[in-house]
Amino acid sequence: MSAIRGHRRVLLAALLPFLLPGCDTTMSKGPEVSPASSLGPEPVLPAPASARLIPTVQIAEARGWPTGGKPVAAPGLAVSAFASGLTHPRWLYVLPNGDVLVAESNAPVKGKGGGIRGMVMRSTQAKAGAGMPSPDRIRLLRDADGDGRAETVTVFAANLASPFGMALIGSTLYVANADAVVSFPYQKGQTSVTAAPKPLTDLPGGINHHWTKNILASRDGRYLYATVGSNSNIGENGLEAEEGRAAIWQIDVATGTKKLYASGLRNPNGLAWEPDSGALWTVVNERDELGNDLVPDYLTSVR
Repeated sequence: MSAIRGHRRVLLAALLPFLLPGCDTTMSKGPEVSPASSLGPEPVLPAPASARLIPTVQIAEARGWPTGGKPVAAPGLAVSAFASGLTHPRWLYVLPNGDVLVAESNAPVKGKGGGIRGMVMRSTQAKAGAGMPSPDRIRLLRDADGDGRAETVTVFAANLASPFGMALIGSTLYVANADAVVSFPYQKGQTSVTAAPKPLTDLPGGINHHWTKNILASRDGRYLYATVGSNSNIGENGLEAEEGRAAIWQIDVATGTKKLYASGLRNPNGLAWEPDSGALWTVVNERDELGNDLVPDYLTSVR
């Protein structure tokens, strides 16, 4: 197997000089695009870049914070490190007592693509520090003295399946794995769960080009809303693989039955209720590899 991987690396190295001339790795800026022009119901977008064998992609170099380094806050605000030493933290959920749950998660092994494109993608992710196996757990962070730093850090739940979204309804905590929503009984103040996860409903899985699944509880606690991203960039895995994806599902927490709530959202991720109108809002990650400024990710209400 190692010999095969070595041959693949040699083949890729041999091909790159011929492939890269068609790839704009310098990310030439092109015409300036006004941020305001991309807002509203009729955004003005630049024309897509010309077709290339390898598309225009440039990944920012990932660097850790230097010792003592931190973001610069706006006037009147302060920033401090709440917790450190976590392994690939992906999503936060604040419990009513102030404890913070953080999903430490990465893509499931089953969901990784193959071929030269998959090899390049995995190499790029590894360079950015995103290539480690999924920890598949949720940690609990507790700041008991209110000084802005978590003194207590415990493993709240383990042996999950690329967990992401979390939602508490009454005394039940729901967790969205890459392929299903599960639940745990929860008591205020507990620092770990001992019960096995109870399945509520499955979610589209498989290749999982977009594996993160987020959930949000309705205000009356009757439903969960679950995000499911597309299984590809532009349908290259076939339309059958897109069944039930690029969508938001409504799940009845009493029965586990679900129905399609909204579709045509390539990779919805963040979810929130607008506090006055009660409208559901989401942030959608759009498709890649069309050049600068295309296609814009966006924030929208779901009606």
